Amino acid sequence: MGSPFIQRHELWSAEQQEEADRVAARVEELGLRQVRVSWGDQHGILRGKTLETGHFLSVLRNGKDFQTATLIFDTTNNPAVPPFAADGFGDPRLTGLPDGVLVPDPSTFRVLPWLDKTGWVLCNLHYRSGEVVPFDTRGVLQAQLAKLAGDGWDYVAGIELEFYITRLDDPRLQFESCGYPPDPPSVSAVSHGFQYLTENRGDEITGILDVLRDNVVALGLPLATVEDEWGPGQTEFTFDPMPGLRAADSAILLRGAIKQLCRRNGYHATFMSRPAFPNAFSSGWHLHQSLSSPEVDNAFAGTGDDLLSDTGRHWMAGLLEHARASSVLTTPTVNGYKRYRPDSFAPDRVAWAEENRGALVRVAGSRGDTNTHLENRVGEPAANPYLYLASQIISGRDGLRDKLDPGPSADEPYQTEARSLPASLQEAVELFAASSVLRAELGDPFVDYLSTIKRHEVSRFNAAVTDWEQREYFEVY
Repeated sequence: MGSPFIQRHELWSAEQQEEADRVAARVEELGLRQVRVSWGDQHGILRGKTLETGHFLSVLRNGKDFQTATLIFDTTNNPAVPPFAADGFGDPRLTGLPDGVLVPDPSTFRVLPWLDKTGWVLCNLHYRSGEVVPFDTRGVLQAQLAKLAGDGWDYVAGIELEFYITRLDDPRLQFESCGYPPDPPSVSAVSHGFQYLTENRGDEITGILDVLRDNVVALGLPLATVEDEWGPGQTEFTFDPMPGLRAADSAILLRGAIKQLCRRNGYHATFMSRPAFPNAFSSGWHLHQSLSSPEVDNAFAGTGDDLLSDTGRHWMAGLLEHARASSVLTTPTVNGYKRYRPDSFAPDRVAWAEENRGALVRVAGSRGDTNTHLENRVGEPAANPYLYLASQIISGRDGLRDKLDPGPSADEPYQTEARSLPASLQEAVELFAASSVLRAELGDPFVDYLSTIKRHEVSRFNAAVTDWEQREYFEVY
């Protein structure tokens, strides 16, 4: 037999190999029964396999096969291209949809507290040749972080994720309700909402919140706050700042954990931005960010009378410059564009402001505050964490490289003259596909790949007859 796959292709650093040895010892010490090997797909949805522990220990040497067919699915598992077309997505290695190899990142290993003796680990996607699958979104972020590190910077992110908790009345598991996609579950509200941050409203759902909080903390995620939001059952979890890759890994694990825990306890959680029930208030993903280096803890904080440093201003200008073209990466669903409304605490145009939650980019902090940083309020909670963060790094680095100027603060962000955000996913896809900067950084194959999948999603939406159309035209014509 030859050398193990991971060693043969030099896919781990020495530190990862040492961590893998510790993981193997921990699996045996804890007497784990099984380990989930997972990856975030192109939509930021967790997929994976559950392995017996003996088999998992061999996977720490040789990886685990996975079906590259998952790479061509839209959000409903519908193939976005003919499954067996030659030269799949411009990458001949995908022709025929062969098996790829999941390579665990041992630094992500955790024990899932809501399951009996079950471990969990995130993986990167490789071809059998050892080459990286170019459509692996975790790999996309890692590549951007490496470029940023080459510039001498580390990316630091703080996550604020909003979502809805509802009571699960009927999961709609009749066979006729199954399909591409299935009928959504029937749910009811867990509180009346619209009493932002009131203790009594939050206490009404403390039972399920306790379950979520305790398990999130047990996972080792740096939870900071649990907050009652605007809508009925709308909740926000915020986290302490983390390095870029850890932040994205934490976000994808958090969403999976919350959905699984809610379902196990008779609830349904959704990160859909604007659910279709009365009195819904849109959910967002506010991404706090800064840069650090061995010499500087926070490179964005200004000195003296300056709110931001030159580094912070140029980075912010890059975020603004590419906000429209990167919308597919920050707001990847049809539904997410219904969030962009005036006076809604969500942006509707490309502007920044000092401590103003109506702007796309809010400068959080004040002059003389060493913690002053940027908050991008554009994202939806369903965004792929790896692509959301990658979009920020691509945009920010371009701002630094070209020394872009963000212009003056928009003190009235919903009235200021500025470019509008895309009004639809369809518009966002075309802006993304036409961006020379995103193509240069992500590569033509990836941009064409994601554009194809999203165009397929848009075409299915455009072909659907909506309730609005039925009410508008069915009787009158």
